[in-house]
Amino acid sequence: MTGIAYAMGAGGAGGAAGGDMSFIVVMVAIFAIFYFLLIRPQQKKQKETKEMLGNLAHGDMVITVGGLHGKITAVAEQVVTLEVADKVKIKVSRGHIATIIQKETS
Repeated sequence: MTGIAYAMGAGGAGGAAGGDMSFIVVMVAIFAIFYFLLIRPQQKKQKETKEMLGNLAHGDMVITVGGLHGKITAVAEQVVTLEVADKVKIKVSRGHIATIIQKETS
Protein backbone atom coordinates (compact mmCIF):
# COMPACT_ATOMS: atom_id res chain seq x y z
CA MET A 1 0.00 0.00 0.00
CA THR A 2 2.76 2.46 0.68
CA GLY A 3 4.05 1.99 -2.86
CA ILE A 4 0.74 3.16 -4.28
CA ALA A 5 0.64 6.18 -2.01
CA TYR A 6 4.20 7.07 -3.04
CA ALA A 7 3.31 6.90 -6.71
CA MET A 8 0.30 9.14 -6.16
CA GLY A 9 2.45 11.66 -4.31
CA ALA A 10 4.92 11.89 -7.19
CA GLY A 11 2.13 12.45 -9.70
CA GLY A 12 0.60 15.17 -7.53
CA ALA A 13 3.90 17.07 -7.32
CA GLY A 14 4.27 17.00 -11.11
CA GLY A 15 0.76 18.40 -11.50
CA ALA A 16 1.59 21.35 -9.25
CA ALA A 17 4.51 22.37 -11.47
CA GLY A 18 2.21 22.33 -14.51
CA GLY A 19 -0.35 24.37 -12.59
CA ASP A 20 2.23 27.08 -11.91
CA MET A 21 3.05 27.31 -15.61
CA SER A 22 -0.60 27.53 -16.61
CA PHE A 23 -1.13 30.29 -14.01
CA ILE A 24 1.67 32.33 -15.58
CA VAL A 25 0.23 31.79 -19.08
CA VAL A 26 -3.23 32.90 -17.89
CA MET A 27 -1.79 36.02 -16.21
CA VAL A 28 0.13 36.96 -19.38
CA ALA A 29 -3.05 36.47 -21.44
CA ILE A 30 -5.06 38.67 -19.06
CA PHE A 31 -2.40 41.40 -19.21
CA ALA A 32 -2.41 41.24 -23.03
CA ILE A 33 -6.21 41.57 -23.08
CA PHE A 34 -6.08 44.58 -20.73
CA TYR A 35 -3.33 46.18 -22.82
CA PHE A 36 -5.11 45.85 -26.15
CA LEU A 37 -8.64 46.60 -24.90
CA LEU A 38 -7.99 49.30 -22.26
CA ILE A 39 -4.49 50.76 -22.10
CA ARG A 40 -3.65 51.14 -25.80
CA PRO A 41 -6.95 52.82 -26.83
CA GLN A 42 -6.66 55.21 -23.85
CA GLN A 43 -3.12 56.22 -24.89
CA LYS A 44 -4.31 56.78 -28.46
CA LYS A 45 -7.20 58.97 -27.24
CA GLN A 46 -4.84 61.04 -25.06
CA LYS A 47 -2.49 61.55 -28.01
CA GLU A 48 -5.37 62.71 -30.25
CA THR A 49 -6.66 65.11 -27.57
CA LYS A 50 -3.20 66.60 -27.04
CA GLU A 51 -2.81 67.10 -30.79
CA MET A 52 -6.26 68.71 -31.05
CA LEU A 53 -5.49 71.15 -28.20
CA GLY A 54 -2.18 72.04 -29.83
CA ASN A 55 -3.91 72.87 -33.13
CA LEU A 56 -6.51 75.31 -31.75
CA ALA A 57 -6.66 78.43 -33.88
CA HIS A 58 -8.51 81.74 -34.11
CA GLY A 59 -11.96 81.26 -35.65
CA ASP A 60 -12.47 77.59 -34.67
CA MET A 61 -15.89 76.66 -33.30
CA VAL A 62 -15.46 74.57 -30.13
CA ILE A 63 -17.34 72.94 -27.27
CA THR A 64 -15.95 73.13 -23.74
CA VAL A 65 -16.05 70.33 -21.18
CA GLY A 66 -18.87 72.23 -19.46
CA GLY A 67 -20.92 72.24 -22.67
CA LEU A 68 -20.45 75.87 -23.76
CA HIS A 69 -20.33 76.44 -27.51
CA GLY A 70 -18.20 79.28 -28.79
CA LYS A 71 -15.86 80.68 -31.38
CA ILE A 72 -12.18 81.15 -30.53
CA THR A 73 -11.18 84.82 -30.70
CA ALA A 74 -7.75 84.56 -29.05
CA VAL A 75 -5.34 81.78 -28.14
CA ALA A 76 -2.65 82.11 -25.45
CA GLU A 77 -0.32 79.52 -23.95
CA GLN A 78 -2.83 78.13 -21.42
CA VAL A 79 -5.96 80.27 -21.98
CA VAL A 80 -8.40 80.42 -24.89
CA THR A 81 -10.84 83.31 -25.30
CA LEU A 82 -14.24 82.26 -26.63
CA GLU A 83 -17.02 84.43 -28.00
CA VAL A 84 -20.23 82.76 -26.82
CA ALA A 85 -22.62 85.52 -27.94
CA ASP A 86 -22.38 88.94 -29.59
CA LYS A 87 -19.79 90.92 -27.63
CA VAL A 88 -19.72 88.28 -24.85
CA LYS A 89 -16.27 86.76 -24.41
CA ILE A 90 -15.06 84.32 -21.79
CA LYS A 91 -11.65 82.91 -21.02
CA VAL A 92 -11.33 79.15 -20.72
CA SER A 93 -8.36 76.97 -19.87
CA ARG A 94 -7.02 75.28 -22.99
CA GLY A 95 -7.37 71.87 -21.33
CA HIS A 96 -11.11 72.39 -20.92
CA ILE A 97 -11.82 72.41 -24.64
CA ALA A 98 -13.59 69.11 -25.34
CA THR A 99 -13.87 69.12 -29.12
CA ILE A 100 -13.64 71.22 -32.25
CA ILE A 101 -16.97 71.51 -34.06
CA GLN A 102 -15.73 73.37 -37.12
CA LYS A 103 -12.21 74.38 -38.11
CA GLU A 104 -11.61 77.90 -39.44
CA THR A 105 -11.52 77.70 -43.22
CA SER A 106 -9.19 80.29 -44.70
